[in-house]
Amino acid sequence: MKRVTPYLKMRVLGAIEFAPGASNVERIKHVSSIVFTDENDHRHQFTWRTIQTWYSRYKKLGITSMHPRTRSDKGLPRKVEPELLAEAIDQVRPQFHGQPRNVTALYRACIERGVLQRERVAPNTFRRLVRHYELLKPDVQTNDKRRLAFAKAHANEMWQADTMFGPYVGIGNGKAQSKLIAFLDDASRVCCHGQFFVAENTDTLIAALRTALYKRGVPESLYVDNGSIYASREITQICARIGCLLCHAPVRDGAAKGKIERFFRTVRESFLTRSLDLSSVDTLNLAFTRWVEDEYNVREHGSLGMKPIDRFGLDLRRIRFLPPSDANDELFFVEQDRTVLADNTFSLKGARYEAPRDLRSRKVQVRFDRRRTGRVVVFFKGERQGDARPVDFVANDRPRRATTPESSS
Repeated sequence: MKRVTPYLKMRVLGAIEFAPGASNVERIKHVSSIVFTDENDHRHQFTWRTIQTWYSRYKKLGITSMHPRTRSDKGLPRKVEPELLAEAIDQVRPQFHGQPRNVTALYRACIERGVLQRERVAPNTFRRLVRHYELLKPDVQTNDKRRLAFAKAHANEMWQADTMFGPYVGIGNGKAQSKLIAFLDDASRVCCHGQFFVAENTDTLIAALRTALYKRGVPESLYVDNGSIYASREITQICARIGCLLCHAPVRDGAAKGKIERFFRTVRESFLTRSLDLSSVDTLNLAFTRWVEDEYNVREHGSLGMKPIDRFGLDLRRIRFLPPSDANDELFFVEQDRTVLADNTFSLKGARYEAPRDLRSRKVQVRFDRRRTGRVVVFFKGERQGDARPVDFVANDRPRRATTPESSS
């Protein structure tokens, strides 16, 4: 039997949080009926006793019980995001003059119109995902889903995160539409952090998440949608390292994240309606930070009956902050597998590096900054081995002299 990866375990535990049921046992039994797909597109279904064991160990030991290691795709292309399929179906739906029934005809229409590429989505994959995520159901059935209003009991039990399209800002000699990435605490409604970017990608999400963690501490769970950046390998690795459950909302169900959507509405009505300096994204962020800290977080919230920042402060003793450490930067590095060669070196992004210890013929994990590969940290069996250094072929050509008693005296 193949070993269950920590990535898949975290997905299973994350599903418990939003499963129906009046008790943990009922929710766990509901999750045991769900078929999960791992990173290699293999289907798994676990018994409720197995899930209960994982859940108990996580509650008792935290993230260490998951034995976090890298999630390896082994060069396979990442499967297409359900959000992308939903958008493609919405674009070709009008030409069917009603609800499309033939999935094969729907797939052919997506390919012919150019909204999907056969290289990325095979017919069987398209059919399976459409059936699994019920993408052909009318929107009315999605919008009429029964919901119960909920709120977490304590601050930092759960953050909701999402992206909102903002105004056009100056960039170079032209303009580009800004995107706001924001994190909202579910219990206190505090805006943990929000930042405008001119691009929406994994790098900008990591930058925003990093600032939020330093400002407001580490959440127990992060509730996001199924967008590509929120389901990326890098975000999954970061959440696993800091002990945060990564939970995804149902596909095409934006109302599931009602609090962050309501916050974005407040941003549009109270902040973006002002006369703002849009000459650059930096000036827009300065104004947004002042608005969040001086107005939004310190203004009485209608649902809470108190200021969000005061409600956040009630649970200050429970909040876990990142400890001051020089190694904190490594939490946000991307991680990949490498095999050390017989000369104790490995390749990374076209460069050769020398392992910090004798790890010849071993499979190691290397962490590095996505934006610049200046620093490379090597891990072996979950233990940090040290920083790798670029190979100096000239220096290695000079044999080291053995130290003798005569030379040392």
